[in-house]
Amino acid sequence: MSLALRVVPTRGREFRPFLELPYRLHQDRAYWVPPLRDDVRALFDTTKNPFFDHAEVEATVAERDGRVVGRIAAIVNRAHNEFHEDRVGFWGFFECEDDPEAAAALFDAADRWLAARGMDVSRGPMNFSTNDDCGLLIDGFHRPPYLLMPDNPPHYEKLVERAGYRKAKDLWAVSHYPPGVNELMDKAANRVMKRTGVVTRPFNLKRYDHEVALIRDIYNAAWEKNWGFVPMTDREIEHMAKQLKPVVIPSIIRFAEIGNETVGFGLALPNINLILKDLGGNLTPWGIVRLLWGAPRLKEVRVLTLGIREGHRGLGLDTVLYRDMLAAGVKLGLTGAEYSWMLEDNPAILRPLERMGAVHDKTYRVYDRPIAGK
Repeated sequence: MSLALRVVPTRGREFRPFLELPYRLHQDRAYWVPPLRDDVRALFDTTKNPFFDHAEVEATVAERDGRVVGRIAAIVNRAHNEFHEDRVGFWGFFECEDDPEAAAALFDAADRWLAARGMDVSRGPMNFSTNDDCGLLIDGFHRPPYLLMPDNPPHYEKLVERAGYRKAKDLWAVSHYPPGVNELMDKAANRVMKRTGVVTRPFNLKRYDHEVALIRDIYNAAWEKNWGFVPMTDREIEHMAKQLKPVVIPSIIRFAEIGNETVGFGLALPNINLILKDLGGNLTPWGIVRLLWGAPRLKEVRVLTLGIREGHRGLGLDTVLYRDMLAAGVKLGLTGAEYSWMLEDNPAILRPLERMGAVHDKTYRVYDRPIAGK
């Protein structure tokens, strides 16, 4: 059967073959969580997603005799290139049948497009950057993904590595069942509070924009030296905050304060994948009701990120934030938590989680491949 590649627009009816492929490929996978179609459309819409203020994307599908068997998005993120002073291009939204020829053709097509724009390394998967879904699941297929974490079948690892991609970095998801505060952690947090004067408070929904601005400022400052980090613009933060506002649970988002200064934060959200799994990718009026009513009552949370301002790191403030987030979660009756993602080689973050009783549970890999001829 003949293989053909086709570039598709990222808006309108012609985007549909790209959009619909994963719903067909994964409909029988027990743990797959269908993303909301409207969310995917909005993600690729250059008029709605502020990512396109500093980026461009080309979407491609692979077809055998007119049947879509694979897809990929090639991505140039100028914000990444300017921040890291490199020429790394990206690929993401990869989906494919167990078809090495189709996968190789998609990767090569992405590389050609990236090369034409001056890139010399192809990195992925990124959907679209480290501020979004990223990494290929290579270990931890025993349970469904948490909110905003990627998922894929096991054969994708072989398709990617057969195409010549090699590990750039592993990202870990660390799970905590059941989440709770142990005596060791509580004593350590109390010592930090006594030594530093730090206290934590919950997110204030009445000052939503102010709280989001605090998270943005600390996040961009605290993560700037991390591998793959790209600062989020004001428009990107505002866009994300607007999307997440309906599912915010104030008590499990904590700010660390010393005196009158906010010096850190911990951000957790309910694992709404538990609801999305049953919606089939479509947000009907009943689905909206289920989300708004059900999100605050979910018994699993994902801890997305934690940031401490420069000058206050290494003092143990992370222990206090984690302790108070968990304590708030226990009051809500939480039965599970995931901390994701963490860099595999960041012991400053991983060791406190281990002391809390959390365990490394899933591994996501980001791959690099030199672009031929560059």
